[in-house]
Amino acid sequence: MFGFGGFGYGGPGGGRFEASYRCYPVSFLDKPEAERGDKIFLPPSALDRLAQLHIDYPMLFQVENRRDARSTHCGVLEFIADEGMVYMPYWMMENLLLQEGDVVTLRSATLPKGTFVKLQPHSTDFLDISNPRAVLETTLRNFSCLTVGDTIPINYNNKRYFIDIIEAKPGSAISVIETDCNVDFAPPLDYVEPQRQQPVPMAAEAPAAAAGAAAAAEPAPAEPEEPKFLAFAGTGRRLDGKPASESRPIAIPLPGTGRPGASTSGPGSAAGSVGGSEGPGSAAGSAPKRPGKVFGGNRLQAKLAEKQSGGGAGRPPQPPPPPAEKKEEDAEAKFKAFSGKGYSLKG
Repeated sequence: MFGFGGFGYGGPGGGRFEASYRCYPVSFLDKPEAERGDKIFLPPSALDRLAQLHIDYPMLFQVENRRDARSTHCGVLEFIADEGMVYMPYWMMENLLLQEGDVVTLRSATLPKGTFVKLQPHSTDFLDISNPRAVLETTLRNFSCLTVGDTIPINYNNKRYFIDIIEAKPGSAISVIETDCNVDFAPPLDYVEPQRQQPVPMAAEAPAAAAGAAAAAEPAPAEPEEPKFLAFAGTGRRLDGKPASESRPIAIPLPGTGRPGASTSGPGSAAGSVGGSEGPGSAAGSAPKRPGKVFGGNRLQAKLAEKQSGGGAGRPPQPPPPPAEKKEEDAEAKFKAFSGKGYSLKG
């Protein structure tokens, strides 16, 4: 089926080719390699018509699905299709929303050479390719033109990637045959922007740091002093009238303060600690002290302290020390060596 509108057969100035065919995938021709490009297979009669119209090379066509108002552009590979049929890559049929046997309209087209194209991969897996630009350049060698809105496949390493054409210059459809075209990539469709953590402002950190430094510099609260009993805090007097030496009172914790090792038996314990004797009122675990001078040699106060502490109870009475004269007599009564008379041999 051919339709001709606005052109003659080989008239001066040429004309425009337009025809309608039923479309089928290239797999019907056993041409799987044709899936890697955008070229179609037309019947031999189309070649005769194109030759008569003096169509410019390379031959480019606009393919339109009038039912769904979808269109794209393509080139031609061979003229070996059956009459009334056109075979095209299956990905092109998907872009045009065509099924096997649907009718499409072909028109000859002249497209400008492209200078810029922007592509958007469907998946971030495409970014894992070591050199995506080289792979794309190799793939586009099988294409003759690109149209904004199309989705083209790229086969690499036994995997298929899909890429959308979102921008082209100088027009919405460009020719990529023998042209130097700059390529740019948009973020993949499934790309997720990583969330950035908000930095903590320095103004908020300064008060916190100052508060921490103030807390560290603040001294620890002092423990309250335990109430103590001062023993022998009065003034001492000697019997012989001489001035007594300065007395130093002893601080003893009061009973019930909970202090470890403190006595709980009252003033008797204080006396026991002063006199050094081990009695009922002495502190638990304290070593007995040898009685000695108390407050500058005041023996009377020492005896009173000993009686109060009970240190004399249970001990046998000490005999009074012997007088000095008796000590001398005992010394004279002792044996003296060589105390006899001496005699001379001369007579």
